[in-house]
Amino acid sequence: MPRALIFSDLHNDVKALEKLMDIEADYYFAAGDLVNWARGLDKMGEVMKRRADKTYVLPGNHESAQDIKALCAHFGFVNFHEQIMRIGSTHVAGLGYSSPTPFATPGEYSEDEIAERLKKFANLKPLVLICHCPPLNTALDRIKEGLHAGSLAVREFIAANQPEYFFCGHIHEAEGVVIQMGSTRAQNVGKQGYLLEL
Repeated sequence: MPRALIFSDLHNDVKALEKLMDIEADYYFAAGDLVNWARGLDKMGEVMKRRADKTYVLPGNHESAQDIKALCAHFGFVNFHEQIMRIGSTHVAGLGYSSPTPFATPGEYSEDEIAERLKKFANLKPLVLICHCPPLNTALDRIKEGLHAGSLAVREFIAANQPEYFFCGHIHEAEGVVIQMGSTRAQNVGKQGYLLEL
């Protein structure tokens, strides 16, 4: 049974990344924000390169699509931004970037841009969806009581299409949180990561 390790928001934490790379998996999905403000990507790439042929990378809001494209080209990773693959009979799709933040980070989309990019994943069944950005107003995007910072477009896509699994990062305070959204098991993986058996 193939195993996929999904993780996010390392923010230059080399030790945490080394621990993740020590876990045996068939696929490694980095769901964004390997670093802060696109600085230090090569250092993180060096840690992941021993798993290069199994590594799939998304840009978070701290990296641009161009940054991740260059990282993947340099180390032999797969640039998984806006991509779809199949593992057995399961479709796996990825979308990086976050909805707008107050910080004007390099990887932000408007809600309309997120909705437009998610459209091509709509008819994939069964689907594992990996996004950097969590769904709005859920336990996955909760910073503190009454303050949420996820994407409405992501939430609406999950409600309408009910992927089997949804994984995200972005909001550190919600790391490790798992919720049900209809028939979708949704999780903010954070830098601890989650090992999914497909």
